[in-house]
Amino acid sequence: MLVIRFALREHKMILIVASNKDIASLNIKKQILDNYNFNETAEDFQGNPIYTTEVGSKDVKLVTLRDESIYAQNMTELFPDSELIVFISRHSSASGTPTLSTHTSGNLGEAKLGGIPRKVSVSPANAMRDLLKAMMRLTEEMQLDYEISYECTHHGPSLNTPTMFAELGSSLKQWKDLKAAEAVARATMEAVSKFGDFPAEVVLGIGGPHYNSKFTRIALENDFAFGHIIPKYAVSSIDLQILKQCIARTLERVELTILDWKGIRGEHKLKLVEMLKETGVPFKKAKH
Repeated sequence: MLVIRFALREHKMILIVASNKDIASLNIKKQILDNYNFNETAEDFQGNPIYTTEVGSKDVKLVTLRDESIYAQNMTELFPDSELIVFISRHSSASGTPTLSTHTSGNLGEAKLGGIPRKVSVSPANAMRDLLKAMMRLTEEMQLDYEISYECTHHGPSLNTPTMFAELGSSLKQWKDLKAAEAVARATMEAVSKFGDFPAEVVLGIGGPHYNSKFTRIALENDFAFGHIIPKYAVSSIDLQILKQCIARTLERVELTILDWKGIRGEHKLKLVEMLKETGVPFKKAKH
């Protein structure tokens, strides 16, 4: 049985966060409200209505930010009873590849896009895997031509509550795709409904590209759930403190580090292995 490092509070509330600055986010929000039994409350947040529903024994709130999600650094203080925060969001990439993705927020180094430098959010590994698996199943069921992927840990906010992004991308065409927005909405609600179940062994991923297809495949095909993912481009700048933080700031106990060994530059491998030994967490290379 997995040891849960961040104990769930007695009063369970899950927060879904949309943004008025994000067309994909608003489309996902609309699909959630259209397909699930949310009630508009008398309360508002930043001038926008707060919606609530109940999933199992958990209260779920849906709120909408005035500004971009990456700058929502005060969410934990504003909603201290949150067990999980899910930002529904657009995803951008230069390639424009249609993609549904998930990742934990926070910064492995500088805070170029919100958050706090060298501080990562708490990663809900099993919840992200539940989201990923639901996205994969729904794209097949709905016949959507979208890739499904983990992204590495990047951009703000850096929160002390388990936090994940559920994203629709990678360009304006996809952000406006209501069918894909519905898939993200349904996957989000499925992950929310399962939160608190921790069936998969939790791992830290290191190496490879920003969108790690290898780690995605491992999670989809095996009982492994990735928490934080450190990409190839960040390996040269991380230190032991960041490695230990990624392990400590994961909701579940991290049992293993999986290395995308070919996706790590040769000159960084020796130093990385020495640091991994210092963490006390076993590590192994991903099978190709």
